[in-house]
Amino acid sequence: MKLVLQAIIGSIVIHVAYSMGIMLVGYIKTRNYKPNFSIAWDNVETLQSEVVFSKGSSPFLYLFTFLGVAVICGIIIFTYKKLIN
Repeated sequence: MKLVLQAIIGSIVIHVAYSMGIMLVGYIKTRNYKPNFSIAWDNVETLQSEVVFSKGSSPFLYLFTFLGVAVICGIIIFTYKKLIN
């Protein structure tokens, strides 16, 4: 049971670190963005006239990745403990 709890905590830590990393990269890209108006003026594009909601991935995908990473963490922790003893 201790191994399962450690694997779940490891999965949570990895998912939080991944999410924070994505947000940090987006923040840095947004902060450093400098538009070039002279080039953009020549390439005018028509905006999309329809809006699409919920085109994102399924919530089950997050559940499966969470469980998959927990299993991988469990295998790593189990192997590490076997190698130490």
